[in-house]
Amino acid sequence: MDQPLPQLDSTSPPAAPEAEHAHGVLRDSHERVIHDLRMSITDRCNFRCVYCMEPGDRFLPKRALLSASEYMTIVDAAIALGVRKVRLTGGEPTLYPVLDTIISELGRRNLDDIAMTTNGSLLDPTRTARWKAAGLTRLTFSLDTLREDRMTAITRSKTRVADVLRSIDVAAETGLARSKINVVAMRNFNEDEFADFADLARERDLDIRFIEFMPLDSGRSWKPGRVVSETEIIEMVSARHALQHRDPKNPHSTSRHYYFADGAPGRIGVIPSVTRPFCAACNRLRVTAEGAVRPCLFSNTEWDIRPLLRNGGTHEDIKRFLVDSVWTKQAGHSIGAKDFQQPDRGMSAIGG
Repeated sequence: MDQPLPQLDSTSPPAAPEAEHAHGVLRDSHERVIHDLRMSITDRCNFRCVYCMEPGDRFLPKRALLSASEYMTIVDAAIALGVRKVRLTGGEPTLYPVLDTIISELGRRNLDDIAMTTNGSLLDPTRTARWKAAGLTRLTFSLDTLREDRMTAITRSKTRVADVLRSIDVAAETGLARSKINVVAMRNFNEDEFADFADLARERDLDIRFIEFMPLDSGRSWKPGRVVSETEIIEMVSARHALQHRDPKNPHSTSRHYYFADGAPGRIGVIPSVTRPFCAACNRLRVTAEGAVRPCLFSNTEWDIRPLLRNGGTHEDIKRFLVDSVWTKQAGHSIGAKDFQQPDRGMSAIGG
């Protein structure tokens, strides 16, 4: 069922200093330069994961969502301002009816990386091969358990762990870069499986990334006590497999990297958004499925670019809007601070 059309702030973001427009890059007031665009192409999802969406959550009306051409108008402006990587998110992006068109258009843009996050429920060899040929670089899968009964309870869906594992195999067989598997780590939820996920990384040469539970659930059940910290995660995995930490080559990486000490394939990562924030190195900008430009995942202010897109805004107008929006990017998310406010939107409405 659709939800009412959201009432976003329809005003333009406050103007950045004119010098920022002259630079021709996306830079915020804290001197972070944006190279990575996270673009949600749908808020629809066929899962209702317990840490993300409540069963009664409603989707946006289709008229609110951007068209493929509108998404690409934003991408072209972002590329002109230095963006080199685009990740398609949702909701579940494989539900988007013209996903092939979006990937093909991105493939013509000479980007360094075109990635997509998926729950892995709707992949097949034919679709995946088509995406690879069109320019998709890699897939990131969301998978929080390796137990079938727990999978049903977590996702509130009929998709099996076996289905997602098969999709991961399809990605490898298609020739995409090594898949990343995102595992939301929650206390009294799935921490008894962390070492099992390490086994999976070794067996299939995967990049397993544990994500500290963040306050982005629509049911607002997040509590600090439910967060399993990076230190705890690594201790649990190390009880079975010795690990070696290595600093990531990419200074903007969200993940802290660990390799198996015995040289086995695969890698363990932890995204310590809560206990060890990486805000100072953030180079990301997010656009939601209905065109809300969010400078930060935890922004409580977002800027509606739809009026500009739908009322004759030029390429230069779109660029100026993005520069102004990025200039408002906050220094950090402040999780744990007394004045922290959880965003009104949940993760599925923001885009991962």
